[in-house]
Amino acid sequence: MRRPQGRRTRKIMKGNWKKVATVLSPYTPFDTTQSRLLLVVQAALALAAWVLFPGRLPGPIEVAQAWWQLVQTQGMLFELWASMKVLLLALILASLLSLAIVALATAPLFMPMARLSSSLRFLGFAGLTYLFMLMTANAWQLKLALLVFGITVMMVTAMLAEVKAIPQSASDHCKTLGMRGWRITWELVVLGKTDVFLDLVRQNAAIGWTLLTMVEGLTRSQGGIGALLLNQNRYFQLAGVFAIQLTILAYGLLQDSLLAKLKFTLCPYAAIGKTE
Repeated sequence: MRRPQGRRTRKIMKGNWKKVATVLSPYTPFDTTQSRLLLVVQAALALAAWVLFPGRLPGPIEVAQAWWQLVQTQGMLFELWASMKVLLLALILASLLSLAIVALATAPLFMPMARLSSSLRFLGFAGLTYLFMLMTANAWQLKLALLVFGITVMMVTAMLAEVKAIPQSASDHCKTLGMRGWRITWELVVLGKTDVFLDLVRQNAAIGWTLLTMVEGLTRSQGGIGALLLNQNRYFQLAGVFAIQLTILAYGLLQDSLLAKLKFTLCPYAAIGKTE
């Protein structure tokens, strides 16, 4: 009776080791349920490490208390809403502007303009603030203009790379179908790359949040969660800083999920051949 039990135990242990090896092996198929379970386990371990070994960092209870205080006394949720509105508008304007620049760049006359727009990503806001102040009427417009600029130059760079990756055979195929000029651009760039562009919008939406604190620091009179974060950081209120950062992180993850669903809703073909 002992031998079958020993064999069964060895089989169970061997199966467990195979599961561990599967998790550690690159390019291994992993279903959605397993991925979510792994995410929950890792998040629980990270939270446990934060609670048990806080070091000089504020603990979860202290951060929760600071979060509630910021909501009650400094209107953090209203500041978050103000930042969300301006960032959403900046993202829409930057996406439309980037798509227009890249679509025009399919004609040789406009390609230098697109390359110049891409090159401007190396410029920092510190040297451009005065220029944008001359072009805008108030602090809100200045904040919007800086965000649109910062997102556009990054998005144009990524979109140009996608357009250059379109094979010559694709445009030749369009010509055999009787298409000419801007109709080819419409089919290959605007329609053919819609799913890719929506992915780039999703990525640059995250970049917008990294720019937001810097931009709102330049236009503090307009408020925003970025200005609130800078104020907390200025007075070394670490619990408040953590509370604001975690709030931005939570909203960012929600935003990323919604944009991903929007992509697969508008472009269901993008899910073909995808593995979880």
